[in-house]
Amino acid sequence: MSLFQVVYASRPFGYDQGMLNGILADARRCNERDGITGSLICRDDLYLQLLEGPVDAVTAAFERIAKDDRHLEVRRLLAGPAASRIFPDWAMRHDPARSWMWTPAQVADGEPERASRAEILSIFKRIAAEPSA
Repeated sequence: MSLFQVVYASRPFGYDQGMLNGILADARRCNERDGITGSLICRDDLYLQLLEGPVDAVTAAFERIAKDDRHLEVRRLLAGPAASRIFPDWAMRHDPARSWMWTPAQVADGEPERASRAEILSIFKRIAAEPSA
């Protein structure tokens, strides 16, 4: 099996805890079924999600996510092969956006789109190294 990763950013639409719980439940159910792992970082102005797994499954998941009306302005930041999984034990890890991530002003100014592949992946690697909440 060839491992593939996709990272996208989007803007939440109608963000609240109930919606977030629904997104996480859907993601975990589908990802377990499809052999996908990853992480969702969220706050009221940003979703940043990494998906990793078989190329066909990750591509299909991203296409479903891009059509989901719980967010707007879906932008794929990176897509390509990966040597190993960052979140091998997580169907979908949830983490709130951290203070060391982009500020709301930086997000609004397009910083996620300008970030390099290494910068984007370093965010997820840092979270993967932390104990889960």
